[in-house]
Amino acid sequence: MPHAIRFDQPGGPDVLKWQEVEVGHPSKGEVRLRHTAVGLNYIDVYHRTGLYPAPLPAIPGLEAAGVVTAVGEAVNDLVVGDRVAYASGPLGAYAEERIMPADRVVKLPNTISDEQGAAMMLQGLTAQYLLRRTYPVKAGDTILVHAAAGGVGLILCQWAKYLGVKVIGTVGSEEKAELARQFGCDYPIVYTKEDFHQRVMEITNGQKVPVVYDSVGKDTFMKSLDCLAPLGLLVLFGQSSGNVPPFDLGQLSVKGSLFITRPTLATYTAKREDLVAGAQELFDVVGKGIVKINVNQRYPLKDAAQAHRDLEARKTTGSTIFTV
Repeated sequence: MPHAIRFDQPGGPDVLKWQEVEVGHPSKGEVRLRHTAVGLNYIDVYHRTGLYPAPLPAIPGLEAAGVVTAVGEAVNDLVVGDRVAYASGPLGAYAEERIMPADRVVKLPNTISDEQGAAMMLQGLTAQYLLRRTYPVKAGDTILVHAAAGGVGLILCQWAKYLGVKVIGTVGSEEKAELARQFGCDYPIVYTKEDFHQRVMEITNGQKVPVVYDSVGKDTFMKSLDCLAPLGLLVLFGQSSGNVPPFDLGQLSVKGSLFITRPTLATYTAKREDLVAGAQELFDVVGKGIVKINVNQRYPLKDAAQAHRDLEARKTTGSTIFTV
């Protein structure tokens, strides 16, 4: 029988257990997959801790690459043997094999490896909608990206740089600053040593930025607002430091008629055509070498608990995958 990582109750990394699981056969509109690589993302921590409640027992994970091993009825665009990847629900990617809705799966082109597919789908599609749809950046813009040395951050830096954008990024150490710089961040700010709001004011000569991409949340929220030019947009797409506390919306008017959005990849890829279009754009920039996918950590899937410890301790950079 195939194995998977499963948890029976919310909690710390130790709740993650390596267990045998039944997989079964695909029903109408489904495919069965044999995973070759699985992606690790911070949202997996939210599911494990119960911040985003999941029906229990649960197999975490939203991202993987693999091979189609069986096809259910009414699936016309996938066949056994296709290399595929995905970055969406339902949960269950931390498994050797699984059933997946066919309309959530996209074929991998020959230019993209399985490891790249598992490492970039969730983070890359997130970067795609952030830069191309939530706030469509344009040449000449200066933007602020928090956690610039993380998985999404490194993709955002590279892609934005290619689009003619100047990138200011916050990081937690000098090592991460150098990594972000190598991947297109023009102005890395080590937030443990410098006040990022003050540095943004210096870098922009007091003009501030039209958009802040913030996956940190509580620790950066208020200063992120202060970095925005009038009519600017705060894109809060994560909360690695915790949820933003209740907020007086009147502050948005005081600070310059600002906007805030809390987007999710699930919403932006809910339509099959949007998922496919976003994936094709991502595959194009990665295939051409415009965006390099940095797989900096690899763990055997059975060691998921240790991977979660390292992720939460901010010991990881770029993308992390599980080998299957």
